[in-house]
Amino acid sequence: MAAFFGADDIWSRREEGGEKERVLAVGVWETSGDGYASEEDFLHSLDELTELAEACMMHPVGIVTQQLPKVNAALYVGTGKAEEIRENAEAMEASRIVFNDTLSPSQMRNLQKTLNLPVMDRTGLILEIFERRARSREAKLQVELAKLRYLKPRLIGMWETQNRQGGASGSMSSKGEGETQLEIDRRTIDHRLSELSKELKVVSRERETQRKKRQHSGLPLVALVGYTNAGKSTIMNAMINRYVPDTAGEDRKVFEADMLFATLDTTVRKIEVERGRHFLLSDTVGFIHKLPTALVEAFKSTLEEVKEADLLLQVVDGSDPHCRDHIEVTKQTIADLGAGHIPMITVFNKSDRVEPAIEYPRRGLKESSVAGDRNENIYISAREASSIELLTEVILGKLESGAVVRDFLIPYDKGAVHSYLMENAIVEMADYTAEGILVRAKCDVAVADKAEKMIGLS
Repeated sequence: MAAFFGADDIWSRREEGGEKERVLAVGVWETSGDGYASEEDFLHSLDELTELAEACMMHPVGIVTQQLPKVNAALYVGTGKAEEIRENAEAMEASRIVFNDTLSPSQMRNLQKTLNLPVMDRTGLILEIFERRARSREAKLQVELAKLRYLKPRLIGMWETQNRQGGASGSMSSKGEGETQLEIDRRTIDHRLSELSKELKVVSRERETQRKKRQHSGLPLVALVGYTNAGKSTIMNAMINRYVPDTAGEDRKVFEADMLFATLDTTVRKIEVERGRHFLLSDTVGFIHKLPTALVEAFKSTLEEVKEADLLLQVVDGSDPHCRDHIEVTKQTIADLGAGHIPMITVFNKSDRVEPAIEYPRRGLKESSVAGDRNENIYISAREASSIELLTEVILGKLESGAVVRDFLIPYDKGAVHSYLMENAIVEMADYTAEGILVRAKCDVAVADKAEKMIGLS
Protein backbone atom coordinates (compact mmCIF):
# COMPACT_ATOMS: atom_id res chain seq x y z
CA MET A 1 0.00 0.00 0.00
CA ALA A 2 2.86 2.40 0.73
CA ALA A 3 4.12 1.97 -2.83
CA PHE A 4 1.11 3.44 -4.60
CA PHE A 5 1.02 6.40 -2.23
CA GLY A 6 4.67 7.16 -2.75
CA ALA A 7 4.59 7.83 0.99
CA ASP A 8 8.04 6.77 2.13
CA ASP A 9 8.39 10.13 3.88
CA ILE A 10 5.56 9.16 6.28
CA TRP A 11 5.55 5.38 6.31
CA SER A 12 8.44 2.98 6.23
CA ARG A 13 8.74 -0.77 6.01
CA ARG A 14 11.11 -2.47 8.43
CA GLU A 15 11.55 -6.22 8.22
CA GLU A 16 11.62 -8.25 11.42
CA GLY A 17 15.16 -9.20 12.26
CA GLY A 18 16.68 -6.45 10.09
CA GLU A 19 18.71 -3.47 11.24
CA LYS A 20 16.62 -1.15 13.39
CA GLU A 21 16.04 2.38 12.18
CA ARG A 22 17.58 5.04 14.42
CA VAL A 23 14.96 7.56 15.52
CA LEU A 24 14.83 10.66 17.70
CA ALA A 25 11.77 11.08 19.98
CA VAL A 26 10.24 14.52 20.52
CA GLY A 27 7.57 15.64 23.00
CA VAL A 28 5.97 18.90 24.08
CA TRP A 29 4.67 19.40 27.61
CA GLU A 30 1.67 21.63 26.99
CA THR A 31 0.99 23.38 30.29
CA SER A 32 -2.38 24.93 29.42
CA GLY A 33 -5.67 23.15 28.68
CA ASP A 34 -5.89 19.38 29.12
CA GLY A 35 -2.14 18.81 29.33
CA TYR A 36 -0.19 16.50 31.64
CA ALA A 37 -0.82 16.86 35.36
CA SER A 38 2.88 16.75 36.18
CA GLU A 39 6.32 16.48 34.66
CA GLU A 40 6.40 12.85 35.79
CA ASP A 41 3.27 12.08 33.75
CA PHE A 42 4.76 13.82 30.72
CA LEU A 43 8.03 11.87 30.97
CA HIS A 44 6.08 8.63 31.42
CA SER A 45 4.23 9.38 28.19
CA LEU A 46 7.59 9.81 26.43
CA ASP A 47 8.80 6.50 27.85
CA GLU A 48 5.66 4.94 26.38
CA LEU A 49 6.46 6.59 23.03
CA THR A 50 9.90 4.94 22.98
CA GLU A 51 8.26 1.58 23.74
CA LEU A 52 5.92 2.12 20.79
CA ALA A 53 8.93 2.94 18.61
CA GLU A 54 10.70 -0.23 19.71
CA ALA A 55 7.56 -2.21 18.92
CA CYS A 56 7.88 -0.76 15.38
CA MET A 57 11.41 -2.16 15.09
CA MET A 58 12.97 1.27 15.68
CA HIS A 59 15.90 2.18 17.91
CA PRO A 60 15.28 5.40 19.89
CA VAL A 61 18.63 7.18 20.18
CA GLY A 62 17.49 10.20 22.18
CA ILE A 63 14.62 12.36 23.40
CA VAL A 64 14.10 16.10 22.89
CA THR A 65 11.50 17.89 25.03
CA GLN A 66 10.02 21.35 25.25
CA GLN A 67 7.59 23.00 27.68
CA LEU A 68 5.09 25.35 26.04
CA PRO A 69 1.79 26.95 27.08
CA LYS A 70 0.39 25.59 23.82
CA VAL A 71 1.92 23.59 20.97
CA ASN A 72 3.05 25.58 17.95
CA ALA A 73 0.24 25.46 15.37
CA ALA A 74 2.69 25.41 12.47
CA LEU A 75 5.59 23.28 13.74
CA TYR A 76 4.32 21.64 16.96
CA VAL A 77 7.60 22.84 18.58
CA GLY A 78 9.09 26.34 18.56
CA THR A 79 11.23 27.38 15.60
CA GLY A 80 14.40 27.42 17.71
CA LYS A 81 13.62 23.96 19.09
CA ALA A 82 13.06 22.66 15.54
CA GLU A 83 16.62 23.68 14.67
CA GLU A 84 17.87 21.94 17.85
CA ILE A 85 15.99 18.77 16.83
CA ARG A 86 17.61 18.87 13.37
CA GLU A 87 21.10 19.24 14.90
CA ASN A 88 20.50 16.44 17.43
CA ALA A 89 19.20 14.12 14.73
CA GLU A 90 22.31 14.76 12.65
CA ALA A 91 24.64 14.25 15.63
CA MET A 92 22.92 11.00 16.65
CA GLU A 93 22.62 9.76 13.06
CA ALA A 94 18.84 9.47 13.37
CA SER A 95 17.03 8.87 10.10
CA ARG A 96 13.52 9.67 11.39
CA ILE A 97 11.82 11.88 14.00
CA VAL A 98 8.90 10.51 16.02
CA PHE A 99 6.54 12.85 17.88
CA ASN A 100 4.58 12.17 21.04
CA ASP A 101 1.28 13.59 19.78
CA THR A 102 -0.85 13.38 16.67
CA LEU A 103 0.45 15.94 14.21
CA SER A 104 -1.88 17.86 11.94
CA PRO A 105 -1.24 17.45 8.20
CA SER A 106 0.22 20.97 8.02
CA GLN A 107 2.48 20.37 11.05
CA MET A 108 3.78 17.17 9.49
CA ARG A 109 4.39 18.88 6.16
CA ASN A 110 6.16 21.87 7.75
CA LEU A 111 8.30 19.69 10.01
CA GLN A 112 9.48 17.55 7.11
CA LYS A 113 10.50 20.68 5.21
CA THR A 114 12.26 22.19 8.23
CA LEU A 115 13.98 19.04 9.49
CA ASN A 116 14.62 17.54 6.06
CA LEU A 117 13.88 14.11 7.57
CA PRO A 118 10.91 11.73 7.55
CA VAL A 119 8.45 12.42 10.39
CA MET A 120 6.07 10.07 12.19
CA ASP A 121 3.64 10.84 15.02
CA ARG A 122 2.20 8.76 17.86
CA THR A 123 -0.86 7.79 15.82
CA GLY A 124 1.34 6.61 12.96
CA LEU A 125 3.36 4.42 15.34
CA ILE A 126 0.28 2.79 16.82
CA LEU A 127 -1.21 2.22 13.37
CA GLU A 128 1.95 0.50 12.19
CA ILE A 129 2.00 -1.75 15.26
CA PHE A 130 -1.62 -2.67 14.59
CA GLU A 131 -0.80 -3.42 10.96
CA ARG A 132 2.05 -5.71 12.01
CA ARG A 133 -0.01 -7.59 14.62
CA ALA A 134 -3.32 -8.00 12.76
CA ARG A 135 -3.98 -11.66 12.01
CA SER A 136 -7.68 -12.16 11.27
CA ARG A 137 -9.38 -10.84 8.15
CA GLU A 138 -11.50 -8.51 10.25
CA ALA A 139 -8.53 -6.99 12.09
CA LYS A 140 -6.61 -6.46 8.84
CA LEU A 141 -9.59 -4.69 7.28
CA GLN A 142 -10.07 -2.52 10.37
CA VAL A 143 -6.42 -1.48 10.47
CA GLU A 144 -6.31 -0.69 6.76
CA LEU A 145 -9.44 1.44 7.10
CA ALA A 146 -7.95 3.42 9.99
CA LYS A 147 -4.63 3.81 8.20
CA LEU A 148 -6.20 5.16 5.00
CA ARG A 149 -8.31 7.64 6.98
CA TYR A 150 -5.13 8.81 8.66
CA LEU A 151 -3.12 9.09 5.44
CA LYS A 152 -5.67 10.79 3.21
CA PRO A 153 -5.37 14.33 4.64
CA ARG A 154 -1.57 13.92 4.75
CA LEU A 155 -1.11 13.29 1.03
CA ILE A 156 -0.39 16.96 0.34
CA GLY A 157 3.33 17.48 0.53
CA MET A 158 4.28 13.95 -0.45
CA TRP A 159 4.72 15.04 -4.03
CA GLU A 160 6.17 18.49 -3.43
CA THR A 161 9.50 17.30 -4.74
CA GLN A 162 7.71 16.91 -8.07
CA ASN A 163 7.06 19.88 -10.36
CA ARG A 164 3.63 21.34 -9.47
CA GLN A 165 3.20 23.14 -12.82
CA GLY A 166 3.28 21.67 -16.27
CA GLY A 167 2.87 22.88 -19.83
CA ALA A 168 0.75 20.14 -21.34
CA SER A 169 -2.35 20.99 -23.28
CA GLY A 170 -5.90 20.04 -22.35
CA SER A 171 -7.61 19.84 -18.95
CA MET A 172 -4.36 19.14 -17.10
CA SER A 173 -2.47 22.05 -18.66
CA SER A 174 -1.94 23.82 -15.31
CA LYS A 175 -1.09 20.71 -13.31
CA GLY A 176 2.31 19.18 -12.84
CA GLU A 177 3.25 15.57 -12.14
CA GLY A 178 2.97 15.94 -8.36
CA GLU A 179 -0.49 17.48 -8.45
CA THR A 180 -1.73 14.85 -10.90
CA GLN A 181 -0.40 12.05 -8.70
CA LEU A 182 -2.03 13.64 -5.65
CA GLU A 183 -5.42 13.50 -7.35
CA ILE A 184 -4.85 9.90 -8.42
CA ASP A 185 -3.89 8.91 -4.87
CA ARG A 186 -6.95 10.60 -3.41
CA ARG A 187 -9.29 8.84 -5.82
CA THR A 188 -7.55 5.53 -5.12
CA ILE A 189 -7.96 6.02 -1.36
CA ASP A 190 -11.62 7.00 -1.69
CA HIS A 191 -12.31 3.90 -3.77
CA ARG A 192 -10.52 1.63 -1.30
CA LEU A 193 -12.29 3.22 1.68
CA SER A 194 -15.63 2.47 0.03
CA GLU A 195 -14.57 -1.16 -0.57
CA LEU A 196 -13.37 -1.58 3.01
CA SER A 197 -16.59 -0.16 4.47
CA LYS A 198 -18.61 -2.67 2.46
CA GLU A 199 -16.37 -5.60 3.45
CA LEU A 200 -16.48 -4.62 7.13
CA LYS A 201 -20.27 -4.46 7.05
CA VAL A 202 -20.32 -8.08 5.87
CA VAL A 203 -17.83 -9.12 8.56
CA SER A 204 -19.79 -7.15 11.16
CA ARG A 205 -22.98 -9.03 10.24
CA GLU A 206 -21.11 -12.32 10.60
CA ARG A 207 -19.88 -11.26 14.05
CA GLU A 208 -23.40 -10.22 15.02
CA THR A 209 -24.69 -13.66 13.99
CA GLN A 210 -22.02 -15.32 16.16
CA ARG A 211 -22.92 -13.00 19.03
CA LYS A 212 -26.61 -13.91 18.80
CA LYS A 213 -25.75 -17.61 18.83
CA ARG A 214 -23.75 -17.12 22.04
CA GLN A 215 -26.60 -15.16 23.59
CA HIS A 216 -29.01 -17.92 22.62
CA SER A 217 -26.83 -20.45 24.46
CA GLY A 218 -27.57 -18.62 27.72
CA LEU A 219 -23.89 -18.65 28.77
CA PRO A 220 -22.74 -15.43 30.48
CA LEU A 221 -19.99 -13.48 28.74
CA VAL A 222 -16.96 -12.19 30.67
CA ALA A 223 -14.75 -9.70 28.81
CA LEU A 224 -11.10 -9.03 29.59
CA VAL A 225 -10.34 -5.33 29.16
CA GLY A 226 -7.47 -3.08 30.16
CA TYR A 227 -4.31 -1.26 29.23
CA THR A 228 -2.06 -2.92 26.68
CA ASN A 229 0.48 -5.41 28.08
CA ALA A 230 -1.30 -5.74 31.43
CA GLY A 231 -1.66 -9.53 31.09
CA LYS A 232 -5.10 -10.15 29.54
CA SER A 233 -3.88 -12.85 27.15
CA THR A 234 -1.82 -14.46 29.92
CA ILE A 235 -4.93 -14.75 32.10
CA MET A 236 -6.94 -16.24 29.24
CA ASN A 237 -4.26 -18.83 28.46
CA ALA A 238 -3.92 -19.67 32.16
CA MET A 239 -7.67 -20.35 32.34
CA ILE A 240 -7.49 -22.46 29.18
CA ASN A 241 -4.64 -24.44 30.75
CA ARG A 242 -6.68 -25.00 33.91
CA TYR A 243 -10.17 -25.64 32.57
CA VAL A 244 -9.95 -26.72 28.91
CA PRO A 245 -9.16 -30.43 28.22
CA ASP A 246 -5.57 -31.13 27.18
CA THR A 247 -6.71 -32.41 23.79
CA ALA A 248 -8.03 -28.97 22.85
CA GLY A 249 -6.18 -26.60 25.16
CA GLU A 250 -3.07 -25.81 23.11
CA ASP A 251 -5.02 -25.16 19.92
CA ARG A 252 -7.34 -22.76 21.70
CA LYS A 253 -4.68 -20.56 23.29
CA VAL A 254 -4.09 -16.98 22.18
CA PHE A 255 -0.75 -15.35 21.41
CA GLU A 256 0.92 -13.70 24.39
CA ALA A 257 4.15 -11.73 24.68
CA ASP A 258 5.69 -9.01 26.83
CA MET A 259 5.08 -6.21 24.34
CA LEU A 260 2.57 -3.48 23.54
CA PHE A 261 -0.45 -4.66 21.55
CA ALA A 262 0.70 -8.28 21.27
CA THR A 263 -2.82 -9.30 20.22
CA LEU A 264 -5.53 -7.42 18.36
CA ASP A 265 -8.08 -10.06 17.46
CA THR A 266 -11.01 -10.56 19.82
CA THR A 267 -11.09 -14.20 20.91
CA VAL A 268 -13.89 -15.98 22.79
CA ARG A 269 -13.36 -19.26 24.66
CA LYS A 270 -15.69 -21.39 26.80
CA ILE A 271 -14.39 -21.90 30.34
CA GLU A 272 -16.05 -24.86 32.06
CA VAL A 273 -15.09 -25.08 35.71
CA GLU A 274 -17.48 -27.95 36.39
CA ARG A 275 -20.81 -29.12 35.05
CA GLY A 276 -23.31 -26.30 35.24
CA ARG A 277 -20.65 -23.72 36.16
CA HIS A 278 -19.17 -22.17 33.06
CA PHE A 279 -18.92 -18.92 31.13
CA LEU A 280 -17.54 -17.45 27.92
CA LEU A 281 -14.28 -15.52 28.26
CA SER A 282 -13.45 -12.84 25.70
CA ASP A 283 -9.99 -11.30 25.16
CA THR A 284 -10.14 -7.82 23.60
CA VAL A 285 -7.67 -5.34 22.11
CA GLY A 286 -5.73 -3.37 24.72
CA PHE A 287 -6.11 0.34 25.37
CA ILE A 288 -3.45 3.01 25.63
CA HIS A 289 -3.20 6.72 26.44
CA LYS A 290 -4.14 8.74 23.34
CA LEU A 291 -5.51 5.69 21.49
CA PRO A 292 -6.24 7.12 18.02
CA THR A 293 -9.91 7.92 17.44
CA ALA A 294 -9.66 6.36 13.97
CA LEU A 295 -8.69 3.03 15.54
CA VAL A 296 -11.51 3.13 18.10
CA GLU A 297 -13.95 3.84 15.28
CA ALA A 298 -12.48 1.15 12.99
CA PHE A 299 -12.53 -1.46 15.77
CA LYS A 300 -16.05 -0.51 16.85
CA SER A 301 -17.66 -3.78 15.76
CA THR A 302 -14.94 -5.77 17.55
CA LEU A 303 -15.31 -3.72 20.72
CA GLU A 304 -19.05 -4.38 20.68
CA GLU A 305 -18.10 -7.54 22.60
CA VAL A 306 -17.42 -5.29 25.59
CA LYS A 307 -20.91 -3.79 25.45
CA GLU A 308 -22.52 -7.25 25.34
CA ALA A 309 -20.60 -8.61 28.34
CA ASP A 310 -22.29 -9.59 31.59
CA LEU A 311 -19.10 -8.87 33.52
CA LEU A 312 -15.88 -6.96 32.77
CA LEU A 313 -12.47 -7.93 34.11
CA GLN A 314 -10.27 -4.85 34.03
CA VAL A 315 -6.74 -6.26 34.04
CA VAL A 316 -4.13 -3.90 35.50
CA ASP A 317 -0.35 -4.29 35.72
CA GLY A 318 -0.17 -3.84 39.49
CA SER A 319 3.64 -3.51 39.34
CA ASP A 320 3.47 -0.42 37.11
CA PRO A 321 3.78 2.79 39.16
CA HIS A 322 1.38 4.45 36.71
CA CYS A 323 -1.28 1.76 37.01
CA ARG A 324 -3.83 4.17 38.49
CA ASP A 325 -3.56 6.32 35.36
CA HIS A 326 -4.02 3.20 33.25
CA ILE A 327 -7.21 2.41 35.18
CA GLU A 328 -8.60 5.85 34.37
CA VAL A 329 -7.75 5.49 30.67
CA THR A 330 -9.53 2.12 30.56
CA LYS A 331 -12.59 3.36 32.45
CA GLN A 332 -12.89 6.37 30.14
CA THR A 333 -12.60 4.19 27.03
CA ILE A 334 -15.21 1.77 28.39
CA ALA A 335 -17.53 4.68 29.15
CA ASP A 336 -17.01 6.05 25.61
CA LEU A 337 -18.03 2.64 24.25
CA GLY A 338 -21.27 2.80 26.23
CA ALA A 339 -20.30 -0.02 28.60
CA GLY A 340 -19.77 1.96 31.80
CA HIS A 341 -22.84 0.42 33.45
CA ILE A 342 -21.56 -3.19 33.29
CA PRO A 343 -20.35 -4.70 36.60
CA MET A 344 -16.56 -4.92 36.74
CA ILE A 345 -13.84 -6.65 38.72
CA THR A 346 -10.48 -4.86 38.71
CA VAL A 347 -7.75 -7.49 38.52
CA PHE A 348 -4.36 -6.24 39.71
CA ASN A 349 -2.05 -8.66 37.90
CA LYS A 350 1.72 -9.23 38.37
CA SER A 351 1.35 -8.83 42.13
CA ASP A 352 4.36 -11.13 42.55
CA ARG A 353 6.47 -8.18 41.34
CA VAL A 354 5.08 -5.78 43.93
CA GLU A 355 7.05 -4.98 47.07
CA PRO A 356 5.33 -6.05 50.33
CA ALA A 357 5.23 -2.43 51.48
CA ILE A 358 2.78 -1.51 48.74
CA GLU A 359 -0.62 -0.35 49.99
CA TYR A 360 -2.54 -3.45 48.92
CA PRO A 361 -2.00 -7.15 49.72
CA ARG A 362 0.13 -9.22 47.38
CA ARG A 363 -2.58 -11.87 46.92
CA GLY A 364 -6.26 -12.18 47.50
CA LEU A 365 -9.47 -10.25 47.34
CA LYS A 366 -10.37 -6.91 48.82
CA GLU A 367 -13.73 -5.14 48.50
CA SER A 368 -13.58 -1.68 46.99
CA SER A 369 -13.45 1.03 49.62
CA VAL A 370 -15.08 3.59 47.34
CA ALA A 371 -18.55 4.45 48.59
CA GLY A 372 -21.28 3.28 46.27
CA ASP A 373 -18.84 1.32 44.07
CA ARG A 374 -20.22 -2.11 43.19
CA ASN A 375 -16.90 -3.27 41.81
CA GLU A 376 -14.34 -5.49 43.48
CA ASN A 377 -10.54 -5.52 43.43
CA ILE A 378 -8.55 -8.73 43.28
CA TYR A 379 -4.75 -9.06 43.44
CA ILE A 380 -3.19 -12.00 41.60
CA SER A 381 -0.28 -13.31 39.60
CA ALA A 382 -1.54 -14.93 36.40
CA ARG A 383 1.47 -17.27 36.46
CA GLU A 384 0.23 -18.96 39.67
CA ALA A 385 -2.44 -21.65 39.55
CA SER A 386 -3.84 -20.63 42.94
CA SER A 387 -4.43 -17.08 41.65
CA ILE A 388 -6.33 -18.35 38.61
CA GLU A 389 -8.51 -20.55 40.81
CA LEU A 390 -9.21 -17.60 43.11
CA LEU A 391 -10.08 -15.35 40.16
CA THR A 392 -12.39 -18.01 38.72
CA GLU A 393 -14.30 -18.33 41.98
CA VAL A 394 -14.69 -14.55 42.17
CA ILE A 395 -16.02 -14.48 38.60
CA LEU A 396 -18.49 -17.28 39.28
CA GLY A 397 -19.57 -15.66 42.53
CA LYS A 398 -20.26 -12.42 40.71
CA LEU A 399 -22.15 -14.14 37.89
CA GLU A 400 -24.14 -16.39 40.20
CA SER A 401 -25.15 -13.55 42.49
CA GLY A 402 -27.90 -12.82 39.99
CA ALA A 403 -28.87 -16.45 39.48
CA VAL A 404 -32.38 -17.76 40.16
CA VAL A 405 -33.61 -21.08 41.56
CA ARG A 406 -36.55 -22.53 39.64
CA ASP A 407 -38.49 -25.78 39.56
CA PHE A 408 -39.21 -27.42 36.20
CA LEU A 409 -41.58 -30.31 35.49
CA ILE A 410 -40.13 -31.81 32.33
CA PRO A 411 -42.29 -34.28 30.34
CA TYR A 412 -40.51 -37.50 29.52
CA ASP A 413 -40.81 -36.80 25.78
CA LYS A 414 -38.76 -33.62 26.25
CA GLY A 415 -35.58 -35.08 27.62
CA ALA A 416 -33.56 -32.46 25.74
CA VAL A 417 -34.66 -29.92 28.36
CA HIS A 418 -33.20 -32.07 31.14
CA SER A 419 -29.92 -32.38 29.20
CA TYR A 420 -29.88 -28.63 28.60
CA LEU A 421 -30.27 -27.89 32.32
CA MET A 422 -27.65 -30.46 33.27
CA GLU A 423 -25.25 -28.73 30.88
CA ASN A 424 -26.06 -25.09 31.65
CA ALA A 425 -27.30 -24.99 35.27
CA ILE A 426 -26.53 -26.31 38.72
CA VAL A 427 -29.13 -29.04 39.21
CA GLU A 428 -29.89 -29.23 42.92
CA MET A 429 -32.56 -31.92 42.72
CA ALA A 430 -34.07 -34.30 40.13
CA ASP A 431 -37.11 -36.44 41.02
CA TYR A 432 -38.72 -38.85 38.57
CA THR A 433 -42.50 -38.61 38.97
CA ALA A 434 -45.45 -39.98 37.05
CA GLU A 435 -45.90 -36.68 35.19
CA GLY A 436 -42.24 -36.21 34.32
CA ILE A 437 -38.87 -35.22 35.79
CA LEU A 438 -39.16 -32.60 38.53
CA VAL A 439 -35.94 -30.59 38.45
CA ARG A 440 -34.80 -27.81 40.74
CA ALA A 441 -31.98 -25.83 39.17
CA LYS A 442 -29.94 -22.75 39.97
CA CYS A 443 -29.12 -20.87 36.79
CA ASP A 444 -29.00 -17.61 34.93
CA VAL A 445 -32.40 -16.04 34.13
CA ALA A 446 -31.75 -16.48 30.40
CA VAL A 447 -31.12 -20.23 30.87
CA ALA A 448 -34.27 -20.61 32.98
CA ASP A 449 -36.38 -18.73 30.44
CA LYS A 450 -35.04 -20.85 27.60
CA ALA A 451 -35.76 -24.08 29.49
CA GLU A 452 -39.35 -22.96 30.11
CA LYS A 453 -39.72 -22.09 26.43
CA MET A 454 -38.42 -25.55 25.46
CA ILE A 455 -40.99 -27.13 27.75
CA GLY A 456 -43.72 -24.93 26.25
CA LEU A 457 -44.51 -22.84 29.30
CA SER A 458 -43.79 -19.53 27.57
